[in-house]
Amino acid sequence: MSTDNDRVLIVGAGQSGLAAAYAALEQGLRPVLLEASARAAGSWPHYYDSLTLFSPARYSSLPGLAFGGDGDRYPHRDEVVAYLERYAAALAGRGAEIRTGTRVTEVTEAGGDGFAVRLAGGGELTAPRLIAATGSFARPHRPALTGQDGFTGQILHAAGYRHPQQVAGRRVIVVGAGNSAVQIAYELADHARVTLASRAPIRFLPQRPLGRDVHHWFRLTGFDRLPLRRAERPPSQPVLDHGRYRAALRSGRLERRAMFTRLDGDEVIWTGGDREHADVILLATGYRPALDWLARLGALTGDGRPRQRGGLSSTHRGLGFVGLEWQRTPASNSLRGVGADARHLLRKLAPAGVSPVATHP
Repeated sequence: MSTDNDRVLIVGAGQSGLAAAYAALEQGLRPVLLEASARAAGSWPHYYDSLTLFSPARYSSLPGLAFGGDGDRYPHRDEVVAYLERYAAALAGRGAEIRTGTRVTEVTEAGGDGFAVRLAGGGELTAPRLIAATGSFARPHRPALTGQDGFTGQILHAAGYRHPQQVAGRRVIVVGAGNSAVQIAYELADHARVTLASRAPIRFLPQRPLGRDVHHWFRLTGFDRLPLRRAERPPSQPVLDHGRYRAALRSGRLERRAMFTRLDGDEVIWTGGDREHADVILLATGYRPALDWLARLGALTGDGRPRQRGGLSSTHRGLGFVGLEWQRTPASNSLRGVGADARHLLRKLAPAGVSPVATHP
């Protein structure tokens, strides 16, 4: 028999929220997922059209449900969306309540223990446990660029990029040195003149060393489960490459330059003083946790980061976080790693007297 004591509110129904719901069911809890969009797929439907996973399908599953199909393929964005929706439907069939079109606006402490969660359009839910699983796509990081207020071209973040036709035929500077920056720049090179601008040289990691995908070696060596010391900001990671990206840089099909020093009118000023016309500055500069709805609770730092250790809030009993970069391991913010973090968290949040149960989507 369920009671209010076994309810856990999970804000966000993307990969992190779904993994948290699975772990909650394992612990005998009653998960209620609150998803602002119309689909239980998180930010995946909003990424650029050509996005493919950097991990093969066999290493890209949430707990209890294999991705399916050829395990060595690299799934497309839309395949991930379909997988997450299958996963959500299976969880719903086992008792998870998923409310789409439900945006959380604010959280405060409820009378006694627990949280009061206010919803857009009115309404409030309370529960003794709350999990933040809203990811970071809604909060793209836009570093300040000297001269940006006077720049006459377009400054676009990767969060708003969908396909090359948006900037075809224009002079584009892609700012960043990570996987998304390189993948987008490589794609755009067939449609525009593109330069990658970064503060440090791009570091590459072979996608398939010794004929096996690098994620095979991560699992074999235990790297993906390696506990990490606490870090306020995740370290930069190398770009996974089958060889095409380095070949493009060597051949001149794609150019990389040290980060420009400033913008001036319709120009970028490169180190050394060279000036060049630019139509578009495309920022592939990452994201920050989108947790503004927790601001009033006092659970965040001054710059909006969660006060937590290993996903467990350091300010509020019963509050947890899932899906943060480098939360516990290098794989924390990924399909292959978020399930372990969710299980770790839910074991700590489950109340005494509630018995864990076996469950499979």
